[in-house]
Amino acid sequence: MEQMKIMLVDDEERLLSTTKKLFDKLGIDVLTSTSGKEALELLKTEEVHVIFLDIKMPGMDGMETLQCIKKNHPLIEVVILTGHATTESAVEGLKLGALDFLIKPVSMKDFLRKAEEAFEKVILHKQKILSARMADAVER
Repeated sequence: MEQMKIMLVDDEERLLSTTKKLFDKLGIDVLTSTSGKEALELLKTEEVHVIFLDIKMPGMDGMETLQCIKKNHPLIEVVILTGHATTESAVEGLKLGALDFLIKPVSMKDFLRKAEEAFEKVILHKQKILSARMADAVER
């Protein structure tokens, strides 16, 4: 069975290092990135299932990053992280394809719950694609 791989994207390095250590202790593979641009570069060489993405970052913000992720990696599930929760930003993120959003500070329990929910969705999508390909091959 496929192992879940997560990416944390946030300009708060302390949040990245602390959360990564906690995921590492649970045996979950985690990449970290301090910017949207860096995250997109990592996705060129790394397979990731779930991304926790901060909205407010210098340079490329979370919404722009989300759009690029969904355009180029549609099977990756994205959960928005925000310390500046507004209804407008949450709705915008969901419209752009985010699975959900979490308001900082986020407990490890909430990170895990969302990561597992998102990973299950990724696996389900991959199974549907495989089934469709197999059905198509049989029909030929």
